[in-house]
Amino acid sequence: MPWAGKMPGRWQTVRAKWLFTKMDRPVHLGDEVVTCFRDGAVTLRKNRRETGYTESLKEIGYQGVRRGDLVIHTMDAFAGACGVSDSDGKSTPVYSVCAPKDGATNARYYAYCVREMARNRWILALSRGVRERSTDFRFAAFGDQLVPVPSGPEQSAIVRFLDHADRRIQRCIRGKERLIGLLKEQKQAIIHQAVTGQIDVRTSQPYPAYKDSGVEWLGEVPEHWQVVPLKRVSRRIQNGSTPPTGEKAFNENGTVPWYTPPSITDSEEVRPSAKHVTEQACSEGVVRVVRGPALLVVVIGTVGRMALMLRDGSTNQQITAFQLPRESISSPFVLRQLRFASRWLQASASAATIAIVDSGLLARLPCALPPVDEQHLIDRGLSEVNGSKGSTGRSAIAVRKSTSSTNTAPA
Repeated sequence: MPWAGKMPGRWQTVRAKWLFTKMDRPVHLGDEVVTCFRDGAVTLRKNRRETGYTESLKEIGYQGVRRGDLVIHTMDAFAGACGVSDSDGKSTPVYSVCAPKDGATNARYYAYCVREMARNRWILALSRGVRERSTDFRFAAFGDQLVPVPSGPEQSAIVRFLDHADRRIQRCIRGKERLIGLLKEQKQAIIHQAVTGQIDVRTSQPYPAYKDSGVEWLGEVPEHWQVVPLKRVSRRIQNGSTPPTGEKAFNENGTVPWYTPPSITDSEEVRPSAKHVTEQACSEGVVRVVRGPALLVVVIGTVGRMALMLRDGSTNQQITAFQLPRESISSPFVLRQLRFASRWLQASASAATIAIVDSGLLARLPCALPPVDEQHLIDRGLSEVNGSKGSTGRSAIAVRKSTSSTNTAPA
């Protein structure tokens, strides 16, 4: 067994076809669809939320599945899609539904064996296809594999041990995920308080005096901060465009990044562009070059999402770009502050089939700005939040107890 290595001397090996029978049961009226997932779960599709699967228009060749059957997804077995069904139902013919030939064969033990074959890429090694998704681990291929045969009680003991270990690991993962969620909330609270002036990063205390910003999602800001529209702090505002796809002179061997909404994520900097346009497209005005640094804001579709483009590039028509002056504005400060206005922008978008926010409204979006040296000071303080200190809660910036939520923008 190349996938298994050494095993206890008292264990035997046989081919899987001597332990399992491939079933071909009829479908009963009322049977629900059973799905085999990559995490080893085999259950009714309705038991899993957001499965990502679509319903079949026609159920051709569906077969009956019974609780306790070993189910192998022939096309996804390489990714671990194998397990024991916890329900009666029906499944696509793409699955191999196997039943143990005798009571000494523990189907769950052999599900773990198949998943181990997948983990160390043995199933991929058996594939004759050239693409990963072309693997075809049918029952004939499974049946020809040598598998270990511990005694029945030992198979059951191994399954109990692995199930117990899995439950402990999953509890640990859930605990870590909750902790990560709390740390992310703390991080957002710290960023919000710093970029809206609720705390002075130099002292971790409030500023001496405040004034009303006149902006609902900003509230009061330090008295010496200026509240100005985004267009006042931008060197240039421009919308993007899309070059004709059939024009090779505009699209082939391009060197100028061309950004679309998928490039704008939760990261502060825009993701690398999947497409580049040519210098000719720029020189002929088919697309316009945006000089970095620039704030890119989605105005059609996922409105309000924004990120920084630090170098020159271009965008499609779903994005409005605000070029920012390096000498008088900290672009990270502007981005971090305006991201808290995203919910307000979403609420202000048109109620059409596709959400659209008016570029003029976006240009009037208020910014509360301290002097530029103070902006850079806040940036340096927040760099601790994004680094190791922020992740452990030991940042020099403290979270004010009076602020319990970062969701200050109107819904």
